[in-house]
Amino acid sequence: MLLTTEVAVFEEIDSTVIEKFFRDLPENAFHLGMRVLLALLFFFIGAQCIKLFRRIIKRSLERANADVGVSQFIDSFIKIGTYAILIMLIATSFGVDAASIIAVLGSAGVAIGLALQGSLSNLAGGVLILILKPFKVGDYIIEDTNKNEGTVSEIQIFYTKLTTPDNKTIVLPNGNLANSSLTNVTHAPYRRNEIKIGISYDSDIKTAKKVLQQLLDNDSAVLHDMEKLVFVDELADSSVVIGVRCWFKHDDFWTGRWRLLEEAKYALEENGVSIPYPQLDVHIQQEK
Repeated sequence: MLLTTEVAVFEEIDSTVIEKFFRDLPENAFHLGMRVLLALLFFFIGAQCIKLFRRIIKRSLERANADVGVSQFIDSFIKIGTYAILIMLIATSFGVDAASIIAVLGSAGVAIGLALQGSLSNLAGGVLILILKPFKVGDYIIEDTNKNEGTVSEIQIFYTKLTTPDNKTIVLPNGNLANSSLTNVTHAPYRRNEIKIGISYDSDIKTAKKVLQQLLDNDSAVLHDMEKLVFVDELADSSVVIGVRCWFKHDDFWTGRWRLLEEAKYALEENGVSIPYPQLDVHIQQEK
């Protein structure tokens, strides 16, 4: 009899709880929906404030004439940090204790560090790039390990982006760039051009040198206040190799080089200096 009474009491309690749950469900759902809407509204407002803050920082850096790479790095760092703070604030509005979040992150710091050691290496590499400045935005670099090359378009917190001459984008980890050798082609304002032209052994060397020297003297893109040389570089198997050295600004380098090569051929031929094909003399001796 006692067992039957206890079962009846439990059934009555369960029915009361269920009834109360369904009675309060619309109100609880309404409150939860309002909190979600407020959280979304808060996130939207926070995102707009973050954009405004980032814009102010960018303008401040521009007025301070900060390097473009530094501005991009600081902007990406601020973006990640402020969004993390915004998400934490929204989480606390749902009853999540901020101290608990910090404690969990602190206790998981070692695991996170091991899991993200590649990303942390890229972050440290980005900091080193900004401090040591082996290159900046706008420089043309060649990464010596994998021979990736292009113009630096962005220096982000973890990666650096290169734009190739055929308008492809190469994304390189900052850690690799900071820990490997690279060639900065445009670091200096000028670049030396060197071309080699083979003339036949029957041609007059002095005439060839005079013609090539005149080309250098008459070319408007050649920097005439810097070294200009025309010299015999090698006595090769099929030709006498004449070397030509001069200096161009970076913007004029390739067009100047191509122009000199084309004009050198025409000028040498007009002055009777031939450019030979590779040739091999074979002597056959008959047995007596």
